[in-house]
Amino acid sequence: MNKYELCVVLSAKLEDDERAAAIEKIKEYIARYNGTVGENIQEWGKKRLAYEIQNMKEGYYYFIPFTGDAETPNELENQVRIMEPVIRYLVVKPEADAETVKAEEPAAEETAE
Repeated sequence: MNKYELCVVLSAKLEDDERAAAIEKIKEYIARYNGTVGENIQEWGKKRLAYEIQNMKEGYYYFIPFTGDAETPNELENQVRIMEPVIRYLVVKPEADAETVKAEEPAAEETAE
C-alpha cells in the first residue's frame, strides 16, 4: 500500500452540512477503491484562491491523507472530477519523511594548484 494525499477545494457557496457530505462522499470513494483514509484530515477553512475559478474568488481547502494501491488515486480522481461541489483537486504521493532520508553530503571540490 502506498501513501497519498488528496487536496480538494470545495465551493465557498456551500453550507457546512453540504461540505461535510462532500467530504464523506470522497471518503466513501477512497474506501470503495481499496483505500484507507488517514486519521488526521486537515481542514484549512475558507481561503482566497490564487485566481478566479468559475466566478469564485474563495474556496474551502481540505487535505485528506490516505493509503491505497496503485490504482486508487486514478479511480478517486475519476470520481472527484465529476463532483459538483469540487472546484479543484490534486492527488500527490508525499515524499519520504525527512527523518528517514539521509542528507547527501556535498562532493569534495578539487582545487587546481
